[in-house]
Amino acid sequence: MPITSRGSLIAYGALAAADVLGAAGSPRGLTRAAKPLLMPALAGYVRRRGGSGPLLTGIACAAAGDTALLFDRREPAFLGGMAAFLGTQLSYTAGMVGRLGAVRGLRRRPARAAVPLAAWAAANAALAPALEPRLRLPVAGYSLALTAMGAAAFGVGGRVAAGAAAFLASDLLIGLQAAGHELPPQPAQEALIMAGYALGQYLIASGWLEHIPS
Repeated sequence: MPITSRGSLIAYGALAAADVLGAAGSPRGLTRAAKPLLMPALAGYVRRRGGSGPLLTGIACAAAGDTALLFDRREPAFLGGMAAFLGTQLSYTAGMVGRLGAVRGLRRRPARAAVPLAAWAAANAALAPALEPRLRLPVAGYSLALTAMGAAAFGVGGRVAAGAAAFLASDLLIGLQAAGHELPPQPAQEALIMAGYALGQYLIASGWLEHIPS
């Protein structure tokens, strides 16, 4: 029996729940089993709803990043995962600008771009001194690309903007971890990171699909 878009979405929800439970430490094996399948499930939902191009490319890059970060937390894996997610941010930004009318939205409400840019500046000013010196430039570059995606998403509005906000919050918590801050303490922080990431990706994708002509 062919898998429907609803079936893919149910699978995504189940995998996301397993990831959050695994991140909370109950048990860790759930995350190892579920996380590599999370973005492919979302990609299946998107494809069955007619999505293509930058949205699917961004999801594919996120799948690569998830896998890189899952099995190894040393610096090379961290940088490799960050590079994969850089592809996600660039793909999403390009699609929002080229297909979803982000620039028109920001021209009408330019103040929306100021929110993520101010958050980027404040976060980097606060966290950079606590990072390893060799990580400061890559983190600043990635976070700037993430912020550009957030600004574009705020220009689109709706679910896309809400998803970008959740994604930004999730990555801010990762930045706190990289700087040695556990706020809130683990495993709650890990669970919040995973919940924000899964919710953000779903909202971006489902909001994007609303802009595809039926």
